[in-house]
Amino acid sequence: MANSPSQSSGSSHPDLTDPHAARRHKLEEIVKRGIDPYGQRFDDRQLVKECRQRGSEVRFVTQAGESLELPDMESPELDYRQWKTDHGPGEEVGPTVRVAGRIMLARPTGKLIFMNLRDWTGDIQIFVGKKQVGEESFELAKLFDLGDLIGIEGRLGRTNTGELTVFAEKLFLLSKMLEVPPEKHAGMTNADLRQRMRYADLAFNDGVMQTFLDRTKIVKSVRSTLDERGFCEVEGPTLHTIPGGAAARPFETHHNALDMGLTMRIALELHLKRLMVGGMERVYEMGRVYRNEGLSPRHNPEFTMIEIYQAYGDYESMMELTERLICEAIDKIGGGYKRQYNGQEVDFTPPFKRATYAELFEKATGIDPADQDAVMELAGRLKIETTGKHPDVVRNEIFEEKVEDSLDGPIFVIDYPASICPLTKRKRDNPEIAERFELFICGMELANAYTELNDPDLQEELFQTQLAGLDDEDSMAKMDHDFVRALRYAMPPAGGLGIGIDRLVMVLTNSKSIRDVILFPILRPE
Repeated sequence: MANSPSQSSGSSHPDLTDPHAARRHKLEEIVKRGIDPYGQRFDDRQLVKECRQRGSEVRFVTQAGESLELPDMESPELDYRQWKTDHGPGEEVGPTVRVAGRIMLARPTGKLIFMNLRDWTGDIQIFVGKKQVGEESFELAKLFDLGDLIGIEGRLGRTNTGELTVFAEKLFLLSKMLEVPPEKHAGMTNADLRQRMRYADLAFNDGVMQTFLDRTKIVKSVRSTLDERGFCEVEGPTLHTIPGGAAARPFETHHNALDMGLTMRIALELHLKRLMVGGMERVYEMGRVYRNEGLSPRHNPEFTMIEIYQAYGDYESMMELTERLICEAIDKIGGGYKRQYNGQEVDFTPPFKRATYAELFEKATGIDPADQDAVMELAGRLKIETTGKHPDVVRNEIFEEKVEDSLDGPIFVIDYPASICPLTKRKRDNPEIAERFELFICGMELANAYTELNDPDLQEELFQTQLAGLDDEDSMAKMDHDFVRALRYAMPPAGGLGIGIDRLVMVLTNSKSIRDVILFPILRPE
């Protein structure tokens, strides 16, 4: 076996004050006993959660053979030792269980060792007595360290303090941990280290595992809600010849065999709309998209989004669907519609509030958004560059700076300026306004939806207008001629919706950063 870094190559006596060397020494001792330190198959185990659910099966059997149900262990007045004395003589009996997990705490006291064992459903106490497991197994237990993965077979019961416990009868070492775990109370507090070593973060930081299990529940709930409403999940290409569907800088790559440039997708939109042209009337995709942009608590270059399209709907249809998707996800993870996020209480009780872009702009700035001179003057005060920009672009930059952060939400901001929404249908009574909404929660955009533009001639015209003056690197600088051609085959009137899954999980799990809900976020080199 390789020497520990703390040992000299000529020494046969490791420095056991070095915790890494001490763990290596225990590993060697385990091997000497003929035990595989990395375990074998462990069948018929029960999850900790299942064991806890079986706590009601623990009974007290009197000497006369009467089986008594145990008292309420949650009662602060209960003295369980006294209760047994009052109802005795007798003994406690319970089911035999097999559990496996990681040692999170160990308290040796002579011929007894109490351990806290954790699997991905919770924690449970383990009682290891020399008399109960035998001398050989007890000596093995003394070679266990915090973080080791072990298996236990034994009786489920209660200690004298009433704590549900597995009283071990057999012990199994399933994997020896050679690293030293973080200090129990401080844990891993460095955010970069937690994200870089997500395995240790999940194993030793309280609440992290639950966040990602909740993420799984949220994703499953979103899919279930859509499936129940007749939507079809599809998979579009992640490599695109023309980036489209959003304004973002793409990652670029090259296909050697075809000698052609490709980009990683920045959105899912245009291929899903092609499917609607082909007759897939309710369609969605949930997947990764890639934007070659900066890092922030709300942005990661690789993130998960869902885009949903419903033929013969509009942005009103998408508002109703958005509410259902979010509320049913909350029902799935529990905790109620009034939830904490970022130090604020957010009430998700439907229906969500609605307000127009124009009225929110005027409320926040005191300026009528139609007053172009006043808008430009405010932009100057805010040091927003206006040269060569469409007035609506300037107006939107003001909106982003002055309005968005003030939106507690959940609130649907509806009816955006049409000129900044090239893929959106205009309102019939006011072509200057697009039928678009964005959903905001605590100043963060969570969803974006349109009544989809399906007029091929207008779409081509808007693309051409948008292309004028754009840099070649801009994702919107190339027209997707095939998409315009697809529209000429007739796309039905439709509503379309995009939701950032990572941001949704952030809000519903009260996580501060998008990197706290992505298992392996992009990080700078170590």
